[in-house]
Amino acid sequence: MNLFQYFRNAKIRQALPHGLLWSALAVTALAQADAPAVLDQARTLFQPLPDTMATADNPTPPDRVALGRRLFFDKRLSLDGTVSCETCHLPGLHGMDGQPKSIGVQHRPNARNAPTVLNAALQFKAHWDGGRDSVEDQATRALIGPASFGNPDYPAVIAKLKSLGYEDDFRKAFPGEADSIKPENWGKAIGSYERTLVTPAPFDDFLKGNANSLPSEAQRGLKTFMAVGCSNCHNGMALGGNAFQKFGIFGDYWTATGQSAGDEGRFALTQDPNDRYRFKVPGLRNVAKTPPYFHDGSIDDLGQAVRLMGKLQLGLDLNPDQVQSLVAFLNSLTGAIPKPFAAP
Repeated sequence: MNLFQYFRNAKIRQALPHGLLWSALAVTALAQADAPAVLDQARTLFQPLPDTMATADNPTPPDRVALGRRLFFDKRLSLDGTVSCETCHLPGLHGMDGQPKSIGVQHRPNARNAPTVLNAALQFKAHWDGGRDSVEDQATRALIGPASFGNPDYPAVIAKLKSLGYEDDFRKAFPGEADSIKPENWGKAIGSYERTLVTPAPFDDFLKGNANSLPSEAQRGLKTFMAVGCSNCHNGMALGGNAFQKFGIFGDYWTATGQSAGDEGRFALTQDPNDRYRFKVPGLRNVAKTPPYFHDGSIDDLGQAVRLMGKLQLGLDLNPDQVQSLVAFLNSLTGAIPKPFAAP
């Protein structure tokens, strides 16, 4: 039963005051009348999630996915036996760790907030500064990242994998390779697993034509999202993750977020002055479930994050109704945690 049918129900009609009943019917009817126009516009900017994020270069054969899942949760492959991919990407927290900045091996702090691993393979780069080309590249380089797995070099990792009995699994996952245990295959296996972590949400049903999948307030939020310019950067399947943008177009972000100093973003990687304070635009899938926000994890509340983005990126003082409806829309991007994404 959709909302309009709900209010037309005879028993519900009798239980509601006359004025409230017809106000509710009017609001619902207006929202449904506006839905086709909102949907048409949304379809020009966004696309539903695919069933899998596999590509021709990065397929997801079952044996490779199974190996990737096992590796994802194995802490024994880190320097001190305390860190796995799961450490920063917890299933119970929609693929991130809930900390402003993640902690790696030997309690070493990471420089930035860990984004969710869910739907991450849709994004054109990995890491906030775009320093990794793909989820496969990110996984491979994390093995020797000082604040990630912390291993001294790749041969040390290969030795660990062999000593832990992974050889048969690698042979099955990469048939025909004489020496299948190698760093790039580690990355390919974990990447194959991560490419299965897709979280379709009510917004996807809306894009496929079911106008009733989004409540009227979420539809108003979507309309605002497109009208004020949020969708200029947050678009596509992931609602972001496909471009770099300066954080703080209309002001210093670190002042607005209460931080003592600013991270210069992509500039540290490229040394190009044009990249100072530029970061990868994050995808917004499951954003309501993945605080704290921004590369520095400086903001815990989604409404506050929306207000700051309006101010810093669009030069707008969003009013409370706009913020509330935008948050309602962002909630419609929350999908169920995939069944394969659970600790063994």
